[in-house]
Amino acid sequence: MLQSLRSLVMISATAALLSDVVTSHALAQDLTLQEVREIAKEAYIYGFPMVDNYRVQYAYFQDPTNPEYKAPRNTLFNIPRVFTPEDKAIQTPNSDTPYSWIGMDLRAEPIVFTIPPIAEDRYWSLQLIDLYTYNFDYLGSRTTGNDGGSFAIAGPNWQGELPEGITKVIRSETEILSAQFRTQLFNADDLENVKAIQEQYIVQPLSAFLGQPAPPAAPEINYMIPLSPEAQKASPEFFAILNFLLQFAPTHPSEFDLRARFAKIGVGPGLEFDVAKLSPDMRAAIEAGMADAWAAFDTVKAEVNAGKVTSGDLLGTREHLQNNYLYRMAGAVLGIYGNSKAEAMYPAYYVDAAGEPLDGANAYTLRFAPGQEPPVNSFWSITMYEQPASLLVANPLNRYLLNSTMTDSFVRDADGGLTLYIQNASPGADKEANWLPAPAGPFSVIMRLYWPKDAALDGSWTAPPMNRVN
Repeated sequence: MLQSLRSLVMISATAALLSDVVTSHALAQDLTLQEVREIAKEAYIYGFPMVDNYRVQYAYFQDPTNPEYKAPRNTLFNIPRVFTPEDKAIQTPNSDTPYSWIGMDLRAEPIVFTIPPIAEDRYWSLQLIDLYTYNFDYLGSRTTGNDGGSFAIAGPNWQGELPEGITKVIRSETEILSAQFRTQLFNADDLENVKAIQEQYIVQPLSAFLGQPAPPAAPEINYMIPLSPEAQKASPEFFAILNFLLQFAPTHPSEFDLRARFAKIGVGPGLEFDVAKLSPDMRAAIEAGMADAWAAFDTVKAEVNAGKVTSGDLLGTREHLQNNYLYRMAGAVLGIYGNSKAEAMYPAYYVDAAGEPLDGANAYTLRFAPGQEPPVNSFWSITMYEQPASLLVANPLNRYLLNSTMTDSFVRDADGGLTLYIQNASPGADKEANWLPAPAGPFSVIMRLYWPKDAALDGSWTAPPMNRVN
């Protein structure tokens, strides 16, 4: 019996080895190295938002030892403050609105959000972001109003009707996803009011909301340890992480051919991508494809700098992006979890009016002519980020942004316009109210228009240039 068992083990191991050999041979016979490179580029562009999203979600919802950890999945975590330079998990975080975060696992049943009535003059939103990083829907002042209600978020495989007491059921393409509340903070004295609202956001499984027994729990997930931001850029292990994530993202009807193409290099749900088994030539081709993806991103970044591509082009639903995976990648790199255009616009400054990169060695001004401040239904802000990390900048004033709730403290120009000073050193005591402190080196500035008006959406209003001061 023991000898038979040993024979079976040997046969199984030999079959696995032969399978690896056959797979490698098939790759070598069916694909040229150039084709491997091209597919790797496509798969990397497609998968980068998912892998980077997972990196953040793992820190927030899976790893209690991580300083960025929030709470277990399906548990809402309120952050009763705005983000500061100490928050480093995500790039270009907003520092306007205290966040409430939740990572969701919808495999067992939907999750219900119950929202309290909120004063009409206070902006709030719940951004729903699937594993791809599509903003697949919103609750909030713009979309559902401030009267409150209960809303269910269901996964792709849930079968059910609109339950009693539920205002709306919203479907996610992916079973693993996240959502974030933004609750407007008017000023520092308003924080206790925001905390009170956050405490009234209720999140619970559908069964608990209905007072029914819970369905069987979904199987435990053996979560992979994510790659660092640096490793994501060049390590072929990236594709092993992507394969793990794709099991939670059923193939969209528009992507069957694409997924089949990815499978030719071992990328797909249920497939093994073992970097150790790659031949040197195969590994080099895949790494070259990843580098090609970043070169493609650089072309989009140049178009952003030139004003030809905006955040509104890069962020939104699948239908809005029309499967433009390079734009989706660029949106994740430049501002993962950024809002869709109708919810917020993000005029971005990476270069000055002359096309030169912004740097704290220089001083700049941003001037709104009379009546030309950003047209919004809610509020606007401009926020400073150091580059290349795209994180908030520590400074002696602990001032990371200027926004429209500070209007009464700004010093107006003689004609009623508003000039803001963006520089490393103080512009002088008489101008400090309008000063956004910059780091000593490279930086970027992101403007935010929350719930923009038609003038911003249709382009009749445009953001002013960032002018370098001679």
